[in-house]
Amino acid sequence: VKRYSRYTESSHTSHILQYQQNKQTMKTVAFLVTLLASASAFAPAIPSARPSTSLADVPLANGAMSFNRVCREWRCKYDGDKSTSESLEAISKVVDEYLPELKKLSDGVTVNRLVCGGCLDFKLMTTVPLDDYGPWEEGGHAPESEFLEKIKAIPGVSQVETQTITNMEI
Repeated sequence: VKRYSRYTESSHTSHILQYQQNKQTMKTVAFLVTLLASASAFAPAIPSARPSTSLADVPLANGAMSFNRVCREWRCKYDGDKSTSESLEAISKVVDEYLPELKKLSDGVTVNRLVCGGCLDFKLMTTVPLDDYGPWEEGGHAPESEFLEKIKAIPGVSQVETQTITNMEI
């Protein structure tokens, strides 16, 4: 019985010592966490991944988005397979004719061509900085009317439409 009680006593003493050591470790950890949390107030802020809105940007979605570039989209449907479509080929020739004029609209102009072989969409998107859009719009988005008349005359082209949208690289 004595052996058992000694074992129990020494075991109990060991548990108490371990408890006291753990308690001291926890206090140290809590102190360090508090110290680090208060020191972070003096640390430089980590920059946001989202670009900030400049004064020239127009806010959208309660400030969650903004834009400073406006796009005029010219779109239509073509017929045939995208690889062999005669109407798509003819549209391409009209694009080639007007592309130099579009590229002169603004120093910041971008022109994108989108073709969907599944739904037979063709889109030409001309995007300019916000400051350059107003004068382009006042001029009727030239050469829009001539471009659209030419593609409307192509056999197999339908649903010729335009749309003004924002177009931001993010």
